[in-house]
Amino acid sequence: MLSSDNHKNAAPIDPSDLTIGDLLGALADYKDRPLVFRYDGRPVKPGYHVTEVKAGQFAALDCEANPESWSEIFVQLWDVDEGGPVHMSAGKFAAIIRKVSDHVALDQSAKLTFEVSDGIRPMELHCAAQPSVVGGTIEVELSPRPASCKPRDRWLKEQAAAGKPSCGESRCC
Repeated sequence: MLSSDNHKNAAPIDPSDLTIGDLLGALADYKDRPLVFRYDGRPVKPGYHVTEVKAGQFAALDCEANPESWSEIFVQLWDVDEGGPVHMSAGKFAAIIRKVSDHVALDQSAKLTFEVSDGIRPMELHCAAQPSVVGGTIEVELSPRPASCKPRDRWLKEQAAAGKPSCGESRCC
């Protein structure tokens, strides 16, 4: 479900952010509305392209040598003004993702990362907030994907679940 929101008052993006399934589900009832991604305090240009969608399975060790594994989907946005005077519709974006899923297995619950570049600046990794209705458009706020320490994140989650205040000190490494 989309919220009716103003990007100036948007809540901070939760590091667990949304999945491709969440995003497509939220857009389903708004196929004809322009889909506007926002980053660095501004919207992408109306001619932006989805230049690549890729899915990956990752296996790693965290800083305490705990094994980690996850699925992640990367959507690459090319922030250019070459596609016309209006932003891509939510329906066109969903159709692009569906076309990719016809050829590449997309885990609907996978972590979603946006790779954004204007073709000049280096590509930046972003996570996405829940879409919101702003005027006649659907907006998705992107924010830089921060590095994290998984053992510390788990500890903070345990503290919150136990109702204990966090002291802000790092327990890991």
